[in-house]
Amino acid sequence: MGITRRHFGLGFTAFGLAACSGTSQLDVVSRSGGGLPADLRPAPNAGYDAWVAAFRGRARGHGISEATLNAGFRGTGYLPGAVTRDRNQTEFARSLEDYLSIAVSDERLKKGRAAFARHRATLGALEDRFGVDAEIIAAIWGLESFYGERRGDVPVVSATSTLAYDGRRGSFFEKQLVAALKILQNGDITPARLTGSWAGAMGHTQFIPTSYLAYAVDFTGDGRRDIWSDDPSDSLASTAAYLARSGWSRGVRWGGEAGTGAPSGRLIQPQPGGPRFAVTSNFGAIKRYNNSDAYAIGVGHLADRIGGAGPLQGSFPPDANGMTKDDRIALQRRLTARGFDTGGTDGVIGPNTRQAISAYQSSRGLPATGEPSLELLRSLG
Repeated sequence: MGITRRHFGLGFTAFGLAACSGTSQLDVVSRSGGGLPADLRPAPNAGYDAWVAAFRGRARGHGISEATLNAGFRGTGYLPGAVTRDRNQTEFARSLEDYLSIAVSDERLKKGRAAFARHRATLGALEDRFGVDAEIIAAIWGLESFYGERRGDVPVVSATSTLAYDGRRGSFFEKQLVAALKILQNGDITPARLTGSWAGAMGHTQFIPTSYLAYAVDFTGDGRRDIWSDDPSDSLASTAAYLARSGWSRGVRWGGEAGTGAPSGRLIQPQPGGPRFAVTSNFGAIKRYNNSDAYAIGVGHLADRIGGAGPLQGSFPPDANGMTKDDRIALQRRLTARGFDTGGTDGVIGPNTRQAISAYQSSRGLPATGEPSLELLRSLG
């Protein structure tokens, strides 16, 4: 089964729009010293300006005050990078094996166990209140924002208005824009702090604005549903509330790898030749958060690993190039050792590895295809 970036939500550049939008959280953008990329800063666009002027009338019809409109749009503008990212979401496809290699990477698992330990009391309280397994809540947190490290710094009003104006999913994003303005009007957050991904997903678990209005929870009791705070409590509670209202059954596992003590349930095999999984009704509840089998398996398996379970026991078949994951890891290690940095050795052939392959091929006078192969692996010794 191929998994497109539209459903490839992880916080490694990001999964989701969480809470049911179906856009990739792979594309959350966070500041790291230099601010936002140039294409995610407001750029002049007369068509956008005219669209906003017309929208203001429609917004007033939804009960948005003039004061909220003025505050919400102050300093915002058209973001060309949001349009580019929205149109390029389906560019790459991943196998379930690749997806899980990133979703349940050693780093994500290590950070997840540490985050679970730090917030054990809160997660336990949420499990008691909502009935959702504490490890499942933590796993969604890990996939959506890398445990809060990648929440996104793009102004939500700019992002949603840009994508509403662009029109590819104009009706959907106009609803998100109206909801974002209602969030401001309700006083949950200030305009400066209303930030998220390039597509408007917000907070530790990447809620879209409409889902925020429907499901967000003030767990800390301070009168605001603050999913943007460094304290993840309100975000985690909101995720638990979302799952509980999406049909989560208390005390029922999500599923597991078939034949390894998994609960009884429907059998699925998302990648031909790969492991099979027995899934329960709670697998469906996770898919209400992001409608992807891969996402739900990633959440469930990461949750199990955070809870102390071991890796999958089944194996995946060689890829289209005849290479196993071990072969791909060996290729990355050998390229890096030769000075062609692949940016990691996870066995996932992404843009960095392809660039390293091309550079190596060019250094040997070979056609720079960027394609991995067993022959290439052997040539590296």
